[in-house]
Amino acid sequence: MAAGKGETMKHGFVKVAAVTPKIKVADTVYNREQICEEIERAAGHGAKVIVFPELCLCGYTCQDLFLQERLLDSCKEQLIKIAEFTEGKDALVFVGLPLEREGKLYNVAAAVHDGEILCFIPKSYIPSYAEFYETRHFQTGNKEAVSVFFDGEEIPFGTNILLEAEGMEGLLVGCEICEDIWVPQAPGISHAMAGATLLVNLSASNETIGKDVYREMLVKSASAKLIAAYIYCSCGEGESTQDLVFGGHDIIAENGTVLAKSKRFENQIVYADIDINRLRMERRRMNTFGFDDSLNYLVIPFALKAEETVLERSFPCMPFVPSNISEREKRCEEILSIQSMGLKKRYQHTGCKKAVIGVSGGLDSTLALLVCARTFDNLSIERKNIFAVTMPCFGTTDRTYDNACKLAKTLGATLEEVNIREAVTIHFRDIKQEMDNHDVTYENGQARERTQILMDIANRENGMVIGTGDMSELALGWATYNGDHMSMYGVNAGVPKTLVRHLVQYYADTCGNDELQKVLLDVLDTPVSPELLPPVDGVISQKTEDLVGPYELHDFFLYYMLRCGFEPAKIFRIAQMSFAGMYTDEVILKWLKTFYRRFFAQQFKRSCLPDGPKVGSVAVSPRGDLRMPSDACVRIWMEQLEELNI
Repeated sequence: MAAGKGETMKHGFVKVAAVTPKIKVADTVYNREQICEEIERAAGHGAKVIVFPELCLCGYTCQDLFLQERLLDSCKEQLIKIAEFTEGKDALVFVGLPLEREGKLYNVAAAVHDGEILCFIPKSYIPSYAEFYETRHFQTGNKEAVSVFFDGEEIPFGTNILLEAEGMEGLLVGCEICEDIWVPQAPGISHAMAGATLLVNLSASNETIGKDVYREMLVKSASAKLIAAYIYCSCGEGESTQDLVFGGHDIIAENGTVLAKSKRFENQIVYADIDINRLRMERRRMNTFGFDDSLNYLVIPFALKAEETVLERSFPCMPFVPSNISEREKRCEEILSIQSMGLKKRYQHTGCKKAVIGVSGGLDSTLALLVCARTFDNLSIERKNIFAVTMPCFGTTDRTYDNACKLAKTLGATLEEVNIREAVTIHFRDIKQEMDNHDVTYENGQARERTQILMDIANRENGMVIGTGDMSELALGWATYNGDHMSMYGVNAGVPKTLVRHLVQYYADTCGNDELQKVLLDVLDTPVSPELLPPVDGVISQKTEDLVGPYELHDFFLYYMLRCGFEPAKIFRIAQMSFAGMYTDEVILKWLKTFYRRFFAQQFKRSCLPDGPKVGSVAVSPRGDLRMPSDACVRIWMEQLEELNI
């Protein structure tokens, strides 16, 4: 049953396809047979929007055969058969052909669905430069839709036409043809400003050296600036090679990211699962993306069945961390530069010459100390002005203590040790806290004592306390309020935990100091822990990820909730795919519930964060990306998770 308007495909995913069939020039019957075979394949694979190349019904390279009436009539005949073939296929199909209107010839895309020809969209820009001479045959298409009489029906004809899917809220399709994307005022711009979320391009782009790179850049750029999905489909083998070669370069992009592309010189079908809901969220978020109500567009509805798309799209387990090594190294260098430049400006503004930082031998404080060292080098301030303070207490192990000391000494910082056992013991006595009661007071009392010491040393030295907490901890509220939560500048506030590890690894790999590298590698090998509970046989007894869950899961949840605006059920669905074989569905759901509970409950800590630099597309600063009330209710998010059946 066709879906009524307002119904949606699950989570906004829709499968699309770009198809380059092998054709014969001017053999419209053969080409129609190939097109129908490919429609059958693509629709059978679940594609709901299927795009073929420019003039594929007869071939782009027909030259003066375009002026032959027999060719034009045959294209009409074969298009009617293609339309009949699509009946019951549940897909919107775009096919290119030449079409005469009022004595002039146009290069058009026919939009076909469920046995009907919905409209003809003509090419706007007709090239006649270099190897192109289309003005010899074709006219520029009209913008405002008019009617043409075709096969006994009046069918809309014009560039200002959008096709709206009734079974997928937000799927609005606009079309342009080949050259249209290469010009300054591409029709796709108007289409997007009129509401189109998916743009299709029927193309015949020949191959020359390096052209594929530029072509891909155009498609990525168009999809990015228009916050849209883009299907680019070009002709390939079968076109005439008299003077040109066509490589069948098909590209499907979404908001600046290529989801799929074909191998050139191999006629293929490429599929991608575009995320309409993600695009809608991006447009809502980006308030400078404006719709133009003055544009005169005809919107033609077509029905799609409401059903769940079988996803072939992948979602990286670590969305904050590039999988490509060279890209990751570039990212790490850039982040370290952002962190150190942010801190440098703070020192230049205040005239301060000293830093105070609590070092624990853990990842976060290690990264913060490395950033301090880099900043002081940039400022030509001696590293001895960095006071690395280690404050052992009840949970400190020899391993972390030794690493903290070695790290400070190797970097040339001034190491200062303040054992806080006695001070905390007296404090517990004063507030009547039993020493064997290892509750939250026992833990937080130590954290706040450490922060007090750092602040007072900073006063003593006329220095600044540099915060060490990372963005993942802030998202979960895994910080002691007015303890490690507080500093004078938080250099790690925009860095998620999964990326902290890679930043330290990158520093170890590039520092050129064997002794420093050895310490950093041991820090990387140490379990993440606040070390606020006594160790067992000298080994860390309190592992953060045992308590709040794996950070790789929480960073995954954080990215897709804040950056992409995904609902909980959608995040769970893609997490099942991304972490298959690593975590069971039950474990993923458990920690996803924990993430939402903690994220909402702990906003009050984020509402009063110290200053710190944003480094990526996600941030939780109350002065930056995240404006959220501290008393917002998590109920409707949790209700959706409770409804999941696993």
